[in-house]
Amino acid sequence: MSNSYREFLLEGERVGMRYALAVPRTTSAALAGLQMGQRAGSSLEFKDHRDYQPGDDLRRIDWNAFARSDRLTVKLFREEISPHLDLILDGSRSMAVEPGGKAVAAVALAAALALAAENAGYSHSAWLTREWCAPVGNSGKRPSLWEELRFDHPGHPAESFANVPPKLRRQGLRIFISDLLWLGEPLQLLQQLSQGAAAVVVIQLLANADANPAERGRVRLIDSETEEQREIFIDDAAIRRYREALLRHQQHWHRACRQAGATMVEMVAEQVLAGWNLEALVKAEVLKV
Repeated sequence: MSNSYREFLLEGERVGMRYALAVPRTTSAALAGLQMGQRAGSSLEFKDHRDYQPGDDLRRIDWNAFARSDRLTVKLFREEISPHLDLILDGSRSMAVEPGGKAVAAVALAAALALAAENAGYSHSAWLTREWCAPVGNSGKRPSLWEELRFDHPGHPAESFANVPPKLRRQGLRIFISDLLWLGEPLQLLQQLSQGAAAVVVIQLLANADANPAERGRVRLIDSETEEQREIFIDDAAIRRYREALLRHQQHWHRACRQAGATMVEMVAEQVLAGWNLEALVKAEVLKV
């Protein structure tokens, strides 16, 4: 792995020590210390009865109730769930386009979130979207020990999720870090992220050049994923159209996030790296000081 990534993993660890992972208001009751889930499980807290079904554990039968009613029922208990954070990073080439530093900012931000998770008593795992969603090497350990971080995949995360989705912890908190700069309907990916989750957070991490393009004149554009080249002339009208298109794209993602029950936060890579101002995540109740 690039030494620059290692440097920013360490920097992210230092920043993350100042924070603790928060529980968003939209979170189910499944996240709070060793928390009780909504599904029946094997803890000692009684939840309810239901009729016996073939294959049920005979040890769960309530024989006292059977003696009273001549009806076989089983006891259900709330399931104990250890709080867990799954971090999913966009490993596509667009994250590594310079200038901007989206890749190193994503790495550092993920490290900060992992440390904040540790401070809140969470375990954590990290994933990278490539041909499929692959676990980051040593992702359960301190971020400075993570391996195999590369941002060179020619596809986009929706394809990775369609090929082989990550095996995310049920009832965990899930945070997806990406520039979100690909065409297509985001809802399917968001539904996959949300399935079985306690809460989902989408962090759109743009470069300043993505959010506020200033380039004017004739330029050659190279698609970072397909390597297709195109020469265009950029003037004030073209920049205005771009900004309007970006705003529509962001609004589309916000609507899809609301529909999937996810929280979306927008950040700029250079601002993250320059001052480590994570106020947007505090305001969104993803982090607390």
